[in-house]
Amino acid sequence: MKIAVVILNWNGKKLLEKFLPSVVTYSQEATIYVADNASTDNSVDFVKTNYPEIKIIENTENGGYAKGYNQALQHVEEDIFCLLNSDIEVTKNWLTPILQEFNTNLETSIIQPKILDYKNKNYFEYAGAAGGFIDKYGYPYCRGRIFDTIEKDQNQYQNTTIFWASGACFFIKKEVFNTLKGFDESFFAHMEEIDLCWKAFNLNYKTKYIGQSIVYHVGGATLQNTNPKKTYLNFRNSLFTLTKNASGILFFLILTRLLLDGVAAIMFLFQFKFTHILAIFKAHFSYYVALPRLLKERREILNKKVYYQTKSIVWSYYIQGNKIF
Repeated sequence: MKIAVVILNWNGKKLLEKFLPSVVTYSQEATIYVADNASTDNSVDFVKTNYPEIKIIENTENGGYAKGYNQALQHVEEDIFCLLNSDIEVTKNWLTPILQEFNTNLETSIIQPKILDYKNKNYFEYAGAAGGFIDKYGYPYCRGRIFDTIEKDQNQYQNTTIFWASGACFFIKKEVFNTLKGFDESFFAHMEEIDLCWKAFNLNYKTKYIGQSIVYHVGGATLQNTNPKKTYLNFRNSLFTLTKNASGILFFLILTRLLLDGVAAIMFLFQFKFTHILAIFKAHFSYYVALPRLLKERREILNKKVYYQTKSIVWSYYIQGNKIF
């Protein structure tokens, strides 16, 4: 199988200067692409001048992660897509175990490597860690990262089937990506990979974690956790994903979720993060506006399976005190 490493870029010249060298050095098995979302910082010229071997795909607008990749991947012919954030340092032989898994286990459709923190390389990184799962109410968590608790990497998490793979470094077969019709572009950014993996799960595609492949992620390089826009996107897109894909009686799931989101707003109140409270309200308003479309998409998914291991990660973490996976 041929593999393409596709780096989505928007005004990320400084990140490309810092992290492209490791990708070029350690990705000799792959064709490397930079997919640019209409940058204005000369990052495309930088790549063309310094890395003429890298293929450039120029999107006409900044459509975010979802639309940006959907547009770019139409121009990529390789059998496997690696969607790689521009703030990731890869390591020697990082692609070898990925290709081995795809070649030997044909049922594997999506893969995530071990994602460690670039700033503290002995610890997992927030966005994906050792593979993702989701609770009954749509809250995501990872092996090695639950809410703000980050574990030290001691090789405690082995290769296994996971529920979702992080979009920071996301491998998927081209044929599967096309069958799933790509990312939901209404998400713009954040949690679109969970939505895609959930669709894949309901169609019996397998998502795997392969810990022999290691990358280091800066995290928050585009949108930091302190930014209320990130709060808005995470809360809204989580509701989108839950509504579209979850099994069970939707009314009770959403009602419980709305109550839990209210608790989150109260926590922001005590932290004097008023813009984040407003972001949650905006997220819910946007969700109600989109609800007819989401319900239509839900009806199109005929086989919605039980998707969660933990009923409530909020209860487990905050009430029962279970801080690690």
